[in-house]
Order: sequence, then C-alpha cells, then structure tokens
Amino acid sequence: MSEANPKSKNEARLRDDVDRNRRFWGCGMTIVIFGVMAGLFLPAIARLNVAIHRQEVLIYCSQDQVYAEPILKEFEAQTGIKTFAAYDSEAVKTVGLVNRLLAEKDRPQCDLFWNNEELRTRQLAAKGVFEKWAAMGYRSRRIAINTNQLSLAAAPRSLRELTNEAWRGKIALAYPLFGTTATHFLVLRQFWGDERWQGWCRALAANSPFLVDGNSVAARLVAKGEAWIGLTDSDDIAAEQREGAPILALPLTEESLLIPNTIAVVRGARHARTAETLFEYLQRPEVVKKLAAAQALEGLSPPGETKATLKPNWDKLLTGLDGGVQSLKEIFLR
Repeated sequence: MSEANPKSKNEARLRDDVDRNRRFWGCGMTIVIFGVMAGLFLPAIARLNVAIHRQEVLIYCSQDQVYAEPILKEFEAQTGIKTFAAYDSEAVKTVGLVNRLLAEKDRPQCDLFWNNEELRTRQLAAKGVFEKWAAMGYRSRRIAINTNQLSLAAAPRSLRELTNEAWRGKIALAYPLFGTTATHFLVLRQFWGDERWQGWCRALAANSPFLVDGNSVAARLVAKGEAWIGLTDSDDIAAEQREGAPILALPLTEESLLIPNTIAVVRGARHARTAETLFEYLQRPEVVKKLAAAQALEGLSPPGETKATLKPNWDKLLTGLDGGVQSLKEIFLR
C-alpha cells in the first residue's frame, strides 16, 4: 500500500479547521442575536406586564367634578389605585356619557360609571352594559324662588301653577332633554298621564321660560333675580346659598322627585378588580356622608316618609322612554 499524499492530508486538516470555525462562530452569533433580541423585547414584555396588572380604574362620571374629585383622591390615597375620570358637560349631562357607553358596549373603555341620577343607569342596565349597579344617597328636584322677588306666601305650590300667566318670562329650567330635568319630566308623564302631561309641557313652553344649559345655570338665574322661580336640583340650590344668594327651596310635594346617585361596574371592564374595589368604596356610609356634608347629596337614604314624592314605575318608564323623549324634543327643542 502506498503512503498517503501529504498534500491531501493538509487539505483535509484545513477543511476540518474551517468547519470547526464555522460551528464556533455560528453558535456565537446565535448567542449574540438572542442576547440582542432579549435586550430589545424583555423590557417591552415587562412594561406590558405592568400595564396589564397596574392598579388603576377608569371612571365615567356625571357627578359634578367639584364633588367627585376629592372622593376619588381619597380613594387613591387609601388604596393606591390610580383613578382616571372623564366628566360630562353641563349642557348634555348624563346623556353624553350614556351614548358613549352604548357605543363602547362591545369594547368597553370605561370600568365604572358614577351617575348622578337613576333613569339612564337603569336604561344601560337593561341593555346589558353593566355587570352590576347600586344606588347611593339621594338629592331632590325642587322649585326654588328668589326671596327678593317673591315671598314664600306668594310662591307657586305646584308645578302645574308654572303655566300661569303671572309667571310668564319668570321661570328658569334646564332643557328637559337631558339629566335630571328629563328624568323628572318623564316621571311626571307617568304620574299625570300622557295627554295631561303634554298639555302642561306645551303650556309651560308657551309661558316663555328661560331654557338653559344645565340645572346650575337655572339656579344661578334665580339667585341673581333674573328669574323669580326655578326648577332645579337641591345641590345646585345649596351651591347658590353658600354664596349668600337669596334663593330658597320650596318643600317637597307629590310632584317632587328624589334622585339617588348610582354606581355601576361595566361588563367586560379591563380593570374589573379595581372597579369592584371602587364600587364597594363609594357605597360606604362615611363616603356618602362626605358627599352630603358637601351638599352634593341630601343624605344617605331617602327620608322615611316619602308619600309626598313621585314613585316611578321604572320598567314602564323605560318601555315608553323613546316616545316621551320624542315629545320633549318636539315641544322644547330650539
């Protein structure tokens, strides 16, 4: 057997060295690439994990910001849960947030709805927007008078009297298409019957009232004496009284409406656990007492004797809601 060619041996060794180098550098580059990728993506994954689990809750709120914000700040301090609140506008009040919640029903952007009235909460609950809801505290719809312009003895005792010629151009109320004014008018429709109610609405509209953007504006006009009589909410009357204005709320009657605040956890909320924590917190008696002390509410629960106030049949009210709202549009819309 002849001896192997030295040149062939050298070429074989060279090929083995090249293969080993390739394997080494290939493994090294793989490690480097994985290291770079980890450096790029692990912080992003960590940030995403924090975003998913961070302690926060998003609230749609129709309670006035001046009253709601201090309560939410205290909640943050006690729980460490960050709150983000979107408030309504005075002009459209709850209806704007209601439409937003309906539009977002399949992809909720909000975790909890803090509403300052009951009708629209019940409407949304009937449409499946909420996981759960509850009422807390109460305030009321009242006739208010300017005591410099009108004595208590001469004041109207009934909403039906507001259509009298004596009060022409002297009454202020929010547009009854939104907020608690709409709720009150729709409950009156149930109380009086549609025919009598429509007659009253048309007579009131014909009596040249100040139709303004919100209950606080109506109360302010009465406080200034530009209107003698106002149909507004108890908290707005209290706000003007704190400023020393000559405005007085008349006693509750069978035409008056008691209005609770309501809170609701949105179905499919992204932060359901923190929403539940806030839901429970807002129902605490000490929280409601703070709202009452600020005169955002009148008390924890309606007075024991409520025979003199309206008692809505909410199921029937919701069934006839569209017809009632359409009538209000036809009568009062600019």
